[in-house]
Amino acid sequence: MATTPEGIVKKGVKAWLTKRNAYYYMPMSNGMGRVGAPDFIVCLAGRFIGIETKAPGKRRNTTANQDREIRWINRSGGFAIVIDDVSQLDELLGAYCACKSEEPETGSKPA
Repeated sequence: MATTPEGIVKKGVKAWLTKRNAYYYMPMSNGMGRVGAPDFIVCLAGRFIGIETKAPGKRRNTTANQDREIRWINRSGGFAIVIDDVSQLDELLGAYCACKSEEPETGSKPA
């Protein structure tokens, strides 16, 4: 099965979050979850973060539902972002979370 460009970004986000020992959850996107919810719901360095991933070059292509959820998270004191390249995580989250790489504890790796 071929991996989509967005799938490659998601894989990179998982590795980035795992390296920092972050909790994350990927809501279902098959109609059973919340419409417009970010691809990743994250707790990192005590912060609530939503990460919406896009294929490279498509960062501005969010839907109205995604825009609504991002605004809601940000208004509620969390931090929601849209990325199309994993390198943007360091830029956007590094200062916000004072993130640092950590080795995950044994058994703490998400499924």
